[in-house]
Amino acid sequence: MDLEARSLQPNVKTMLLAKLREYKSDLNNLKSEVKRIASGNINPDARDQLLESGMADALTASTNQRSRLMMTTERLNQSGDRIRDSRRTMLETEELGVSILQDLHSQRQALLHANNTVSLLFTE
Repeated sequence: MDLEARSLQPNVKTMLLAKLREYKSDLNNLKSEVKRIASGNINPDARDQLLESGMADALTASTNQRSRLMMTTERLNQSGDRIRDSRRTMLETEELGVSILQDLHSQRQALLHANNTVSLLFTE
């Protein structure tokens, strides 16, 4: 990163090098803190507090995820219910249409029979 920043224009280079120094300083501070914690020189209360705060964040995130998952599951269930209702309505409509077509067919047959009977009466 140093080499890339040094090869840029002067106005950009100074800004990037300053940020890079800041990031390196932060990294070194974090490394030393990790070493201090890992070596066991931290008091138990501070260690417990660190662990509890991390657990609280994890629990909060887990709770948020769980609530979002439950809301999504509920929406999915509602969508499934609407699809089932729509399918039931479609099947009922289809049955009604079949019934109407059967009635129309029988009425057509009755009309054709009546027409044939009337035609026979006029031809005699």
